[in-house]
Amino acid sequence: MISDPNSERRSERARRAILDAAFDLVNRKGFAKLTIEAIAAQAGVGKPTIYRWWRSKGAVVLEAMREELGDDFAFPDTGDIAADLTTQITAVSQRLVTGRISEAFKGVVGEAQNDPALMKAFRETVLEPSIAECRARLESAVAAGQLRSDVPTDVMVDLFYAPIHYRHFLGFGDDAVRHSAELVQDVLLGLRPRPDAA
Repeated sequence: MISDPNSERRSERARRAILDAAFDLVNRKGFAKLTIEAIAAQAGVGKPTIYRWWRSKGAVVLEAMREELGDDFAFPDTGDIAADLTTQITAVSQRLVTGRISEAFKGVVGEAQNDPALMKAFRETVLEPSIAECRARLESAVAAGQLRSDVPTDVMVDLFYAPIHYRHFLGFGDDAVRHSAELVQDVLLGLRPRPDAA
């Protein structure tokens, strides 16, 4: 007796093929030229299969990008906030410059400007978890007396990470993005506890 094909295994194979195809195409052709038709053709599936799981090409690329990232941006905690920020920001900037997520990241964020659902998904699955992890690390540094307690950690997150995205999205060049971590010491000058603080 021949057993029925495993539909779950078949679906996972199709899903994996779609995500791999989307990621390959966005890196080779760019997000603007990416189409659902091209993804379907390269993945060997029909367009209805893609639309059954994702509402747009941006949603497909977002999921592919999330899986590619994994826990690459996990925040270290060595007890030295300067070293930890430098390590983490170096990892982020390197991935945006040389990593496979660069085109996908720019494409998803650009598309999300006119797609509220995609923006919500991007914020909830990529941005907010990273912000929460960074905020927790900064709060532990505040508690350890390494950073000022009168500056909200949300503001600190912006100060450290805004330069990376500013440089990345406004075309300052790979070298400028890659050297974003060098700003850590400059930002820390304003965030160290003041000698005259009570």
